[in-house]
Amino acid sequence: MNLPLLRGLAGTRRNLLFTAVVLATTAALPAVGAEAPDGLDAPLRRLYSALETVMRSGHDTPFPRRFDKLAPVVEQVFDLQTVLKLSIGPRWDSLNAEAQARLLQVYRRFIVATYVANFDSYDGQRFEILPGVRDSGSDRIVATEIVTSNGDRQRLDYLLRNENGTWRAVDILLDGSISRVAVQRSDFRKILASGDVDVLIANLRRKISDLSDGTLDS
Repeated sequence: MNLPLLRGLAGTRRNLLFTAVVLATTAALPAVGAEAPDGLDAPLRRLYSALETVMRSGHDTPFPRRFDKLAPVVEQVFDLQTVLKLSIGPRWDSLNAEAQARLLQVYRRFIVATYVANFDSYDGQRFEILPGVRDSGSDRIVATEIVTSNGDRQRLDYLLRNENGTWRAVDILLDGSISRVAVQRSDFRKILASGDVDVLIANLRRKISDLSDGTLDS
């Protein structure tokens, strides 16, 4: 597996790899190492278990079927509404409920499609949960590393938030410091500067079509 560079949201499939890395790469790997206290790593373990199953099925399973397998797990593990709200920034509150719902629906499909497109095979990577949990206000940060089959390591830390007793991921820090939400916010700001929320929705729909080679309705 090649560890991708940071890329913007707009562009080709390769340009989508940062989103895939921060939301999917970590989940794909067998977990070893220290367990985070109080079950904080449980969402990550749940995600990689489902994702590894889909990866092992590879292209023998049609894209829409792999999508349907992953979608409920992604939505359980990540608080995608909070991620999207943070990524949109203050403009989110100016959107009416109907616009927020339409955008969230497409965003969820985009995130899952990104998983499926970029993690469609398994070649022996492993996932390590590092000892210790950091506080970030009321949130918690769980540190992890991806270890490839040739020994390369990539640090990814998860920001988890407790809502009604359930810990869910709301951001991921590449190399322990580069926020996925911050990168995505910059991308969304550029897109929204050229029009209203429908421009962003159309942009995400095009990416869903590209990621799925046209097999998935956006």
